[in-house]
Amino acid sequence: MTDDVAAARAAAEEKSAFSHAPVDPDATAAYGDHPDQVIDFFAPRRAGGPGPAPVVVVLHGGAWRAPYDRRHISPFADFLARRGFAVASVEYRRGGDGDSVAGRWPDTFDDVAAALDALPALVRESLPQADPRRTVLTGHSAGGHLALWGAARHVLPADSPWRSGSPVTLRGAVALAPIADLAIADKLDVCGGAARQLLGGDEHFAERQPYADPALLLPTGIATTLVQGRADLDVPQAVAESYAEAAAKAGEMVGVTLLEDVGHFPLIDPVADACAVVVEEIAQLAW
Repeated sequence: MTDDVAAARAAAEEKSAFSHAPVDPDATAAYGDHPDQVIDFFAPRRAGGPGPAPVVVVLHGGAWRAPYDRRHISPFADFLARRGFAVASVEYRRGGDGDSVAGRWPDTFDDVAAALDALPALVRESLPQADPRRTVLTGHSAGGHLALWGAARHVLPADSPWRSGSPVTLRGAVALAPIADLAIADKLDVCGGAARQLLGGDEHFAERQPYADPALLLPTGIATTLVQGRADLDVPQAVAESYAEAAAKAGEMVGVTLLEDVGHFPLIDPVADACAVVVEEIAQLAW
């Protein structure tokens, strides 16, 4: 496939994923005082399996940049709810409004940690039909990075303010085209240098990487699967493979599902076959 054809296909995939109207949640709850510190809840539309519905925590992508918020992933959240999951879609602070900077240090990480800590109580209030003891973290692209990071908080350095005292109660994590290895993403200039921007630029990248890079936070002991399109031009397959190799070296097996002729956005596009594969990967851990 020529570069022009690949680029055209990627553009068509992105257009399809963003063509769906945002879906309003059934409830929204705050986990902090900032306007971005909220979680949207989608109640399960049908029974997906025996017992109370598992909770799927969704962390949206968008290179940790301000223009991309949780609304763009709401059709995917609704897709999960229509398959029997209770869904918690987390908003978090991203790069400064109106600019192209990726992430805020330490705010982005403060928010994800706070949201995950608040989640069990908020689920009991907003989704009484759900079982927070059966929780799967998922996220797309930059959100995939945050999902892997959130699942690894118990292995953060001892002086990290985000470290949890014990492993989080998770059935697993399913990361979708994740920016899973910040060093490799930086070398490949993924999303226009977003990984380096996330950690505060050249001055802070190396010192902050042990606190933020999922590839350095292994093993986690959490069942983890990566879903990756082989034709992804935004977050290349090499990023996921590097994380899986790091996990293997740490003595942990991470599942990697590679999808042929699939780019970056079909993983969260409800009309794409790849999205059905994602739901199956989540279901295997959740039920």
